[in-house]
Amino acid sequence: MPSPLPYAADHPVLIDPASVAFQSLLDQLAPTDATVLIVGETGTGKEVVARYLHHHSARRQQPFLAVNCGALSESLAEAELFGHEKGAFTGADQRQQGWFEAAEGGTLLLDEIGELSLSLQVKLLRVLQEREITRVGSRQPVRINVRVIAATHVDLAQAIREKRFREDLYYRLNVAAVTLPPLRQRREDIPVLAAHFLKLYARRLGRPQMQLSPEALETLRGYSWPGNVRELENTLHNAVLLNKEREITPRQLRLNQEAPAPDSADDGLEGFIRQQLAGGTPQLLPRMVNALVRHALAASDGNQMQAAALLGISRHSLRTHLANMGVIKGRNKPAHPALTPPRPPAGRELRIGYQKFGNLGILKARQSLETLFAQHDVSVLWSEFPAGPQLLQALQNNEIDFGTTGEVPPIFAQADGSPLVYVAYDPPAPQSVAMVVAAHSPVRTLADLRGKRIMVNKGSNVHYLLVQMLDEEGLTLEDVRIVYAPPKYPLAPSDYHAADAWMMWDPLLSDAERSGTLRVIADGRDRVLNQQFYLARRDYAARSADILQPLLHALQQTGHYIDTERAQAARHLAGELGLPSPALEQALARRRHRTQLMDNQVIRDQQTIADRFYALGLLPRPIHVRDAIWQPGG
Repeated sequence: MPSPLPYAADHPVLIDPASVAFQSLLDQLAPTDATVLIVGETGTGKEVVARYLHHHSARRQQPFLAVNCGALSESLAEAELFGHEKGAFTGADQRQQGWFEAAEGGTLLLDEIGELSLSLQVKLLRVLQEREITRVGSRQPVRINVRVIAATHVDLAQAIREKRFREDLYYRLNVAAVTLPPLRQRREDIPVLAAHFLKLYARRLGRPQMQLSPEALETLRGYSWPGNVRELENTLHNAVLLNKEREITPRQLRLNQEAPAPDSADDGLEGFIRQQLAGGTPQLLPRMVNALVRHALAASDGNQMQAAALLGISRHSLRTHLANMGVIKGRNKPAHPALTPPRPPAGRELRIGYQKFGNLGILKARQSLETLFAQHDVSVLWSEFPAGPQLLQALQNNEIDFGTTGEVPPIFAQADGSPLVYVAYDPPAPQSVAMVVAAHSPVRTLADLRGKRIMVNKGSNVHYLLVQMLDEEGLTLEDVRIVYAPPKYPLAPSDYHAADAWMMWDPLLSDAERSGTLRVIADGRDRVLNQQFYLARRDYAARSADILQPLLHALQQTGHYIDTERAQAARHLAGELGLPSPALEQALARRRHRTQLMDNQVIRDQQTIADRFYALGLLPRPIHVRDAIWQPGG
């Protein structure tokens, strides 16, 4: 097997002749400032290609930022891209930079650009033409120096014919268009990529001696890879997780060997469609779309983000299909009962949002709740979220009934009118949150932060920790450059140019510390409590005390198990998270998993944080935490 090369910004693994020709084109475009449109199937590595262009340009020392246009909320998309002025809309209590200003001097990747609304496409066209943006609520243009790279998996020409994409924007983007070949068309890349992913996950899971058998390697070469590089990575990750031997065999790759050969896959699909059309199958299109959506959800265990990725669409588009099918309630109309999947008449649901860590992560891994509630005809459904703010948005949209977050996300959610109630909490864990910098960074203390770029997930626990850290040094949010972005680890090479420091929490924090690539400047001790709260929808809690009470008892039992059997608990989580057990043991040891009902002291602590955020202008209105406390007997 060829020696593995890093699959990263400066080496995207392009070995196959088709890839070499593609790279030659990239090398011509990289040194220029030309806007580039990258077209490729889902999972081919379009962001990696964009990072390659940035890394080999004169902008390499400046930020590289990537924004998924399909994930932008329709109401706030313009403000997120171009920024807003204080008072521009409800909740805009201070001036805020958008993605374009945050990427100043560097490169901005607009991923899934085909998902932008037509009104935003008009504004983006002007930005590309004039090289200036106008913040929402302002009439003063701001000059920008940003290279734009766009990416899409859809046929924009077809989107133009369907009036979903502007032709003038397409021609502005199409000045330098490159098509990234799917993995099945560059098979010489497969062994090198496989070796890289095998080495990566074997090292993370403490099994550095693992290798692929010759038969396994041939199996990888012969597979059609409909999910491209992402599917290859997931396949190797899964094989490392589930194989205790040093050698991975074809059986352990768990590939569907009965899938059509790559050369005949498209023909087979088109033949099936022709057959259905010739047979006069009624309502063919909606039936096929509904079948695709159902199978994608089943393959991803109900996770909407993963299902959307499998289908190659945005989560917003997926939710539109689900609403049309009646699986979820639409924004403007109720679910159609005739299309709702059949359920037992007396059946009930407990829809849980979780983050693959702590008590709920263990409950999910051990399937404890499924066993507990099976006798009561209660179905337990799980949805994974990257962080608390995203989880609480799902709670507000009635996508989940129960979940757990840190202390700050529910404050922002309550201020936005979310119908949440605090059910219980776990004790403080201040060491579980910290600010980190690169190991070689000149930043040594909090006093060195003035003027530095700090990446933080807005509305998360670490957002409050950042406020406390700045206050400790007599600094304000105006004295630093805040880059709002979801949590991410490990960091890519260009991420080190996008920010000087990162706010991070466990278990990623423990893994980062143990890796030696990042260094902790300060953690939450003597600055924040970092308590964990269990939250429910108010209406669900009011009618489901008989479910919440045994759920809390299960959480208490699981907490005792974690605290007394930490090594075993860490091994459970290692399989779920793909992180090494020692890092997870360290993260679990920093928290006491003693779930208990809310009390007066913890309510006062939470109110103190809420008052602080309102005083800083970060909340649209004052809130009273006590108004959102669940009363079990109420």
